[in-house]
Amino acid sequence: MDVSRPDATGAAYPPEPWDLHGRSVLSVFLVPAAEAPPAPVGVRPLRLFGRVVVAAAWVAYTEPSPLTYGELMTTVLVREGWRPRAHITHIWVDSPASMAGGRELWAIPKDLADFTLDDAAAAASAYAMSIDGTEVARTRLGRVRALPLPARLAFRLAQDGAVHRRPGLTVSPVRLRTPLGLARATWHVAPAGPIGFLTGRRPLLTLVARRFRMRFGS
Repeated sequence: MDVSRPDATGAAYPPEPWDLHGRSVLSVFLVPAAEAPPAPVGVRPLRLFGRVVVAAAWVAYTEPSPLTYGELMTTVLVREGWRPRAHITHIWVDSPASMAGGRELWAIPKDLADFTLDDAAAAASAYAMSIDGTEVARTRLGRVRALPLPARLAFRLAQDGAVHRRPGLTVSPVRLRTPLGLARATWHVAPAGPIGFLTGRRPLLTLVARRFRMRFGS
């Protein structure tokens, strides 16, 4: 894919859609509504007994993706009216081009950080992320147990258009296909860090995608 669209800083990024490949670890948490990150105007968090569903995911995008990079993000399940959406509250990457494209194309508030990844048997066994030398989060996995059927998922992302200087919500389609596995994950999150709302929490569920394919954007 031609990487030819620079942002204001000169970082070039591919036009949408991005056909992405890689592997991921995603943990699901229930966070008290009063402690969960806020949603933008136009959507409301989906609540379950006074708690908000928060997913935290490590992603390694690999070839033949148009860009290859690491990523950590937290996502909240929300609704736009009665339509379910996903909303990314925090996200970091180690690629200036990904940061620029995410912000300009889909209003995803990407920032830069440093990642370390320990690989074992083609699946991520440990991730860590730091900003300016200060660790924000790290995760270690136990044994991964494969599920019998691959997952196919289509959903829409709802982001605050102010990230790329546009009014209202920016809604973007995402399609994902991947085999999945289950694993136990231990998260260590800095209490004073930007995702401190996950400090000390155990995930309800952790899914591992050893090789996903995702189309992001229109």
